[in-house]
Amino acid sequence: MKRESMIYVTFQREGIHKYPAALTDPKLATGGDDDVSFLGYPHRHMFHFKVSLEVFHDDRDVEFIQFKRELEGLYNNNVMQLDYKSCEMLAAELAKYIIDHYPGRKLKIEISEDGENGAHIEYAR
Repeated sequence: MKRESMIYVTFQREGIHKYPAALTDPKLATGGDDDVSFLGYPHRHMFHFKVSLEVFHDDRDVEFIQFKRELEGLYNNNVMQLDYKSCEMLAAELAKYIIDHYPGRKLKIEISEDGENGAHIEYAR
């Protein structure tokens, strides 16, 4: 039976970003109960990362503690200043690094704001 194996790591980083279109887009700045114009101003989140990486055998093909530390090291311990970057944009940047350093593997990246809402992106090998 064919199977796929993946490891995953999780970590969190504090960040500040904004969604400039929320200030003026009438679909977002509605003035009603669904108004999210406040997102146009810089605001803080705890960004939760979950990264899954394909492995090719069961004996720590990629050691997940080392992988986690490597990815955490890409973000300093200061508050991330993300300007207008979305969860999807953060995932794309992280994916580029991982694909460059771990080529030929399936990759899944999930990034959420405060563990509530976010993006899930999958990359095939």
